[in-house]
Amino acid sequence: MNILLLGSGGREHALAWKIAASPLLTRLWCAPGNAGIAREAECVALDIADHAAVIDFCQRERIEFVVVGPDAPIAAGIVDDLNAAGFKAFGPSKAAGRLESSKNFTKELCRANNIPTAAYDHFTDAEAARTYIRKQGAPIVVKADGLAAGKGVVVAVTEQEALAAVDMMFGGGFGASGAEVVIEEFMEGEEASFFALCDGEDALPLATAQDHKRAFDGDKGPNTGGMGAYSPAPVMTDTMCARVMDEMIRPTLRAMAAMGSPYKGVLFAGVMVTRDGPKLVEYNARFGDPECQVLMLRMMSDIVPALLASADGQLKNFSLRWFDEAALTVIMATKGYPGSYGKGSAIEGLDEAAKVEGVEIFHAGTALKGGRLVANGGRVLNVCALGKTVTEAQQRAYAAVDRIHWGDGFCRRDIGWQAVAREKAEG
Repeated sequence: MNILLLGSGGREHALAWKIAASPLLTRLWCAPGNAGIAREAECVALDIADHAAVIDFCQRERIEFVVVGPDAPIAAGIVDDLNAAGFKAFGPSKAAGRLESSKNFTKELCRANNIPTAAYDHFTDAEAARTYIRKQGAPIVVKADGLAAGKGVVVAVTEQEALAAVDMMFGGGFGASGAEVVIEEFMEGEEASFFALCDGEDALPLATAQDHKRAFDGDKGPNTGGMGAYSPAPVMTDTMCARVMDEMIRPTLRAMAAMGSPYKGVLFAGVMVTRDGPKLVEYNARFGDPECQVLMLRMMSDIVPALLASADGQLKNFSLRWFDEAALTVIMATKGYPGSYGKGSAIEGLDEAAKVEGVEIFHAGTALKGGRLVANGGRVLNVCALGKTVTEAQQRAYAAVDRIHWGDGFCRRDIGWQAVAREKAEG
């Protein structure tokens, strides 16, 4: 089978690595890819925002299946355009993708279908938003309504922080994505990531994970696209996972189908486990990044039949097998991220790092310049490891990090801290 993967980040490298292992694969391309993906697939310099160019490539290379990685092409309707041109694609339609591309759409769906989530209000006017914040007080959460590369959420500890977030968003800080904002109550609890493959009618639960959004140790600093993750998330017990399926995923699928926008693809629920049970933080219409990396390491089954079953509406009697081991990934980012950062700094030592037992390194923002590996983005490397426990996976991942020579890079040194503390308390 000829497969085209769209995207260029760590998530896409993990998907390429997993797809490349499938016996169903004949040839794999990735557009635009990165220096690491080039070892798994043939990278092509396609602008994935140019749907006509993507379709032309699919026709020329006789692509049989397209796997869409990032959120922006989904929100732009790439799956609709590929389907209309006769190509099978993994991912939701533009209408179904509103579960991620519009926070207000999802909040209204939750309200109409009794899906547990934070109390909220929606604003198109900055002054009305400021009045609401002054009335509610802090802590409070301010979200850009549209896509903002995982950075459109401000958890404001003080009223002043919340007011500044409103001014920033309505002032164009996130472009058109911040032209409308959703303001939510602050939920107390432990947050985790829950993934389910969906085929428009049925859903197959995948593994759980826990992301680390803040830039620095101790969950300090600004929100990022994610600085590390591990799987499984201990807070997501079997009972909690069953509740998420029954109280969030299945009602959402029923509601989307009733609207005439059946949801196909992976549905990623950010879940806050509160004293009152699980509540939805938000939905994403694709695999998380960096959660995808730890999921792919733990998936024992061939991923290609699962993605095809999702696209074909055939998940009803489908199952997947998972390794019992824990997986953990540490993001190495360019100094300055998530703010402004430089490009082009050299990275060395990856071959030595990869020799650590259980370690797999996925590339995100990398490029090859004159035969040397250089940083070409904010989040640059995903240093991943498997272990019998999260503690062992963490030790292996950081042992690999310490073999990498990159003066312009940084990472958090506490990825997995909640699970490690749990293991210590239990052991």
